[in-house]
Amino acid sequence: MNQSINRLNELSARDAEAEFLKCCGSTRWAQAMTQARPFAALDDVLTGADRIWWSLSEADWLEAFRAHPKIGEKKAAAAQSVEAQKWSAQEQSGVARASARTISELAERNREYEDRFGFIFIVCASGKSSEEMLAIINERIRNNAETELRSAAAEQSKITRLRLEKLLNQ
Repeated sequence: MNQSINRLNELSARDAEAEFLKCCGSTRWAQAMTQARPFAALDDVLTGADRIWWSLSEADWLEAFRAHPKIGEKKAAAAQSVEAQKWSAQEQSGVARASARTISELAERNREYEDRFGFIFIVCASGKSSEEMLAIINERIRNNAETELRSAAAEQSKITRLRLEKLLNQ
């Protein structure tokens, strides 16, 4: 892991931003993470990632959300790297085993959610079945807009942490 952190520290700013964008689609987050280098250990990376994430604006959060495909879909609204696409597919692997009915319900709830809040449903899908994700969206769709934005941001933070660990374990 330390070799991966050292490699990340030694990258040019442009290359480091590209690596960070694989983990979180917010340009400002990737730029701030690049500027926060050098990191000494994984905990420094993760702590910095959280600190920077929660200091960003709503617009930055929405930019990050657009870098995710909707649950049950493969393509995000914003461009994704090949690695980020692969990670999304792995994270959503619980949907691959879903029944046609559950997939249909997820698609319908995704549309309702996006109509209600103006952004896609974000959940840290790793290890969750399609039924679990459906239950989560059914619960969260009842939130008010402010509460839901913070819930989605918290889920994005979890996803970012997992992806940073994947990036550094390569």
